[in-house]
Amino acid sequence: MVKVGANGFGHIGRLVTRAAFTSGKVDVVAINDPFIDLNYMVYMFQYDSTPGKFKGTVKAENGKLVINHLSGARSRQHQIGGDANAEYVVESTHRCLHHHGEGWGPLEGLSAMLPAPSTAYDTPLAKVIHDNFGIVEGLMTTVHAITATQKTVDGPLWEAVLMGMAFLIPIPNVFVVDLTCRLEKAAMYDDIKKVVKQASEGPLKDHYTEDQVVSFDFNSDSHSSTFDAGAGIALNDNFVKLISWYDNEFGHSNRVVDLMAYTASKEYEARPGPPIPARTQQERGPRLLSSPCPN
Repeated sequence: MVKVGANGFGHIGRLVTRAAFTSGKVDVVAINDPFIDLNYMVYMFQYDSTPGKFKGTVKAENGKLVINHLSGARSRQHQIGGDANAEYVVESTHRCLHHHGEGWGPLEGLSAMLPAPSTAYDTPLAKVIHDNFGIVEGLMTTVHAITATQKTVDGPLWEAVLMGMAFLIPIPNVFVVDLTCRLEKAAMYDDIKKVVKQASEGPLKDHYTEDQVVSFDFNSDSHSSTFDAGAGIALNDNFVKLISWYDNEFGHSNRVVDLMAYTASKEYEARPGPPIPARTQQERGPRLLSSPCPN
C-alpha cells in the first residue's frame, strides 16, 4: 500500500487523513504541523462537529500523534520524506509551495494539483449528460454551506457553454447544485435517469439515488456528488433541471486519497522490478500533491 504523509493538519489536512483511514486505500505514515499544539491536534481530529466523532483511537504519545496505533510526527525537524519514507505528501498549508524544502524534507516536485471541489461537483453529472445527449448550453447554481469564496474556472470544453453562480448560506455542511441545461438530443426525464443510473453502476459508483433524501443525509458522504433522481424536473424534452448533493470538503478529501492511490498504481505499473529500497526512497523524496482549500 502506498505510504503518504500530510503536511498541514488544519481542517483539510484532518479530513484527508480521516478519508485515508476510512478508505483503506493508502497508509498514513507521517503528519506534520509544528504550528498546532499536539493535544489540540488530538482533540480536533477525534471530535469534529461537521463529520462527527472519528471512529477509531486517537492519542498523544511520546510527542507524536497516534491514530489507530499508527504514529505520525508533528515536529518541523522531522522530515516527512526521510524517516517516515512517505512516497506522497499532501500539501494543505500552501507554505511548502512557497518555501520549498525548508524543513519539510526532500520533495521531488509537484506531482499533481487537484481542482477545488466547487469546480468539480457537477463534472460527473455534466459528463454523463453531455456524452449521452449533448449539452448545448446551461446554467449551474450551487447552494454553499459556510466557506470562503472562489471563482469557477471553466476548461476549454465548457467555455461559453456552462456558467455558474453560488449562494452562500449559514449552514455548517452539505451543498446542492442545480444544473439547468438545454440538450442537443431530445430526451425524456426518465431517459436521463436511466443513463445516470447506468453510470452509477459503473465508473460513477453510487452517484445516484431515488430515495427521499434531505441535505444532512449527505454529511460525510465520500462521493463528488450524488444525483437526486426525485428532485429534478423537465420543462420539455430539451430543457431540464438536474439536482445533485455533495459534501464539499469530505468529497474533495476522498478525491485526494483516490489520486494518490491511482498515481501510485500507475507508477508501479511503469516501474518493473522490486520495490524501491527505503534508502533510495528517502534520497528520492516524496511526491507533493497540492490540495486547495475547498470553496
